[in-house]
Amino acid sequence: MGLASKAEVSGTIDIPNVGESVAVVLTTYNDAAFLREAISSVIAQKRPADEVIVVDDGSEVSPAPVFADFPQIRLLRKSNGGLSSARNAGLHFASSRYISFLDADDRLEPNAIEAGLACFARQPEAAMVYGGHRRIQADGSPLSVDLFQPLGEDPYADLLTGNRIGMHATALYRREVLLALGGFDEELRRCEDYDLYLRLALSYPIASHPEIIAEYRWHGGNVSKERGEMLQAVLAVLDRHRGKTRTHRKAWRAGQRNWKDWYETGQLVQWNGQKAPVAEMGMLRKLAGFVEKHTTGRLRNSRLYGLLSHGRGTWPPPVGAIDFGRLGTTTPISLAFGWDRGRPIDRYYIENFLAGRTADIKGRVLEVGDDAYSRRYGGSKITRQDVLHLDVKHPNASLVGDLTQPDVLPDRAFDCILVTQTLHLIFDLEQAVKRLHAALRPGGILLLTVPGISQIDRGEWGDNWCWSLTAVSIRKLFEPHFGPELEIKAYGNVFAATAFLQGAALEEVDRAKLDIYDPAYPVTITLRARKV
Repeated sequence: MGLASKAEVSGTIDIPNVGESVAVVLTTYNDAAFLREAISSVIAQKRPADEVIVVDDGSEVSPAPVFADFPQIRLLRKSNGGLSSARNAGLHFASSRYISFLDADDRLEPNAIEAGLACFARQPEAAMVYGGHRRIQADGSPLSVDLFQPLGEDPYADLLTGNRIGMHATALYRREVLLALGGFDEELRRCEDYDLYLRLALSYPIASHPEIIAEYRWHGGNVSKERGEMLQAVLAVLDRHRGKTRTHRKAWRAGQRNWKDWYETGQLVQWNGQKAPVAEMGMLRKLAGFVEKHTTGRLRNSRLYGLLSHGRGTWPPPVGAIDFGRLGTTTPISLAFGWDRGRPIDRYYIENFLAGRTADIKGRVLEVGDDAYSRRYGGSKITRQDVLHLDVKHPNASLVGDLTQPDVLPDRAFDCILVTQTLHLIFDLEQAVKRLHAALRPGGILLLTVPGISQIDRGEWGDNWCWSLTAVSIRKLFEPHFGPELEIKAYGNVFAATAFLQGAALEEVDRAKLDIYDPAYPVTITLRARKV
């Protein structure tokens, strides 16, 4: 392709052995403010990139001075042609087998290349692999929980419902596949990555892994903040993919609803509880049906939809304007957290947390209650599995008793302990934390989840339900024993909390809405603690 040959090229780099080589292409246009951070994140990879190519898409001021400290960078300068054109220039200039793309205002985590190649090794038939990401603010502080959504058996259908990959920098491609597909569509000024995912998913396998490998910076200059233009662009991409099967047409219709909801309301709420700019607030007040489309599938006919959909008008709605609908009753949708209807909402957060910590679940592992999550996320890495249960008759119990009591758990015995949705049932929290710490070997990992906003169990555990916990209380409990290096995260928002309290099933809500985090509505709190 002539794009690279027409570009101004500077820098020197050895052409890699194509075997397992990786190229990272950074694209920049008048955004030198974050470019050094982006480049540094590529250079800091545990598994170094074989090629690091920066494509300057006609910036008014050359970014070349930024590269003084990075002699391994290859700089291509070209006239402005848009993001697709810049990425295609890097695609055709590179010679590596694999390739990824990073925008100049974003960052890679040090494990990005390593995790992508490992995923390809596990699933060599894949044409593209991707991992998880998090959103950060302009100063680099976190804006969201870790975000990762795997694709199902029909990746094309899943992608029609929404961009489950979420951030382009998490994707690692086989370069030859991108070339065969014609690269990025240069007619598209927005959503070119989403268009490429859909085209690729039609003909090639896609694989994923839950490791968090990139940070997506949200700041005042993001193109994706231009909500009206973005909605128009993404719907135009969807129009190319209406689908030939009934399943795909159904997914396409769901995608239209989901994208409209995201760009009308969801993106505003995502800004970590900050007040939207005045101009955005004016736009928000003019939006019709602020939560009219906060649900999908069967839930649209449930009580929950009646509460969340208060009709068109201003925000917040005036007193008396809310239509509670079928939620006007004091009876919830489910009396059992949603288990009688599907999977409860909190399982989404618990299982995403554990899926991102599979590397920790190895060696001798203890799980409280049963061994389901250990088997699911540890598998063959587990050399010995133990289960702690109060009931001596439990078929899988290898240890029986109250973990706060001496001699129930052996000291310094376990490489990993999983405690999910259990700590709130123990009155003596301090003693429980001491015993868990004592039971771990040095370097051992505790993976723990607790409920925040929740129903109280109506069955066997109701009489033992002692606490509702927060990220603050978890830190105060565990820091004196495990030290300050704790990984604590809270998940949830008012939609997730309402759905969980009512007993809505995970299968009937839009999962993208569960990813939005509002610290005022913690549904689930997670902890990863390492014994030093």
